[in-house]
Amino acid sequence: MGDEQTPAARLAAQVTNKDPAVGLQAVVALRRLLEELERLHVDNAREQGWTWQSIAAALRVSRQSVHEKHASRRKAMGKED
Repeated sequence: MGDEQTPAARLAAQVTNKDPAVGLQAVVALRRLLEELERLHVDNAREQGWTWQSIAAALRVSRQSVHEKHASRRKAMGKED
């Protein structure tokens, strides 16, 4: 197991790689990870009773943008908003 890296360590190595193809792949991976984290935390906040305005303020975006991005996805999953 000596040379095995965690996914985070691999991603960190890719981000600092001088090869543009590797670095740009890392950007895509980070973008996907951030989107997934946002979905998870927005769902958690809504389930704990947070308003769309409170979530928007925490994310430093408008209430309209966070609602447009997440409300229809949550409704499709059968979660009431």
